[in-house]
Amino acid sequence: MSILKLDNVSKSYGKNSALNNICLEFKTGRIYGLLGRNGAGKSTLINAICNRVTSYSGSITIDGEIVKENNHALGRIYAMSESANMPYDMKISSIFKVTKDFYPDFDIDYAYGLAKQFDLDVNKRLGRLSTGYKTISKIITALSSGAEYIFLDEPVLGLDANHRELFYKVMVERFIETQCCMILSTHLIDEAANLFERVIIIDDGKITVDSESEDLLKNGYSVTGAAKLVDMYCENKEIITTRSVAGIKSAYIKGKAENVPNGLEVTKPDMQQIFISLTSPSDERM
Repeated sequence: MSILKLDNVSKSYGKNSALNNICLEFKTGRIYGLLGRNGAGKSTLINAICNRVTSYSGSITIDGEIVKENNHALGRIYAMSESANMPYDMKISSIFKVTKDFYPDFDIDYAYGLAKQFDLDVNKRLGRLSTGYKTISKIITALSSGAEYIFLDEPVLGLDANHRELFYKVMVERFIETQCCMILSTHLIDEAANLFERVIIIDDGKITVDSESEDLLKNGYSVTGAAKLVDMYCENKEIITTRSVAGIKSAYIKGKAENVPNGLEVTKPDMQQIFISLTSPSDERM
């Protein structure tokens, strides 16, 4: 097992802190969900790991080897991003060839096979593709890279339902085959949540959750009902967060539901509900 480790990584832009003492570990053979609202610090985190941002404090290592400005270590990481990292006038087939120059384990045969499955014309130029097919071209390049750590940032952007389903299928197949580490950063949490083995939530440049998915889902419950009744029930309980709308209140509570009075509805929150609860602005948690 290989480990990509971040130790007290911080990054600021002027007076604005984008990352604040981030400590994380990513291990091969696991699928992670990296979640956060827009501007929370996800992209800065990925860019720091991939050496696109270098002016940060702290350290990023793979098996103890410093990643920053280290071509050998960086060759073990591939990050698919929302923005294109290849010229728009380049053909997809040429992108595959250029990528292999940087990633010797890039599997061209596998890439062409995926292109056929997704019905992607490899002779088209990147700039002539629709948004969805630009995303597909980046997915194929990432999954074919041969990297041990693959970051997939918004991997279903612009994809229709059929292509999204195909992406999840081939991603899992590739993961099983290679036992690499895959890190998904997506806003479509409900679609991908069942793939996450571990969930990391970043909010305002800080890690607020770093937990096994199973633990995050089983160690809490929600109660919903009249605000006064909810408040009474929540006394002496560990409240993670609450939300109120028009006199109706929901509370996400740590532990198991016990002695719930009539008038309150109990539900097991899903991953998206947990994410919304934990990342809503403080003025929405009242």
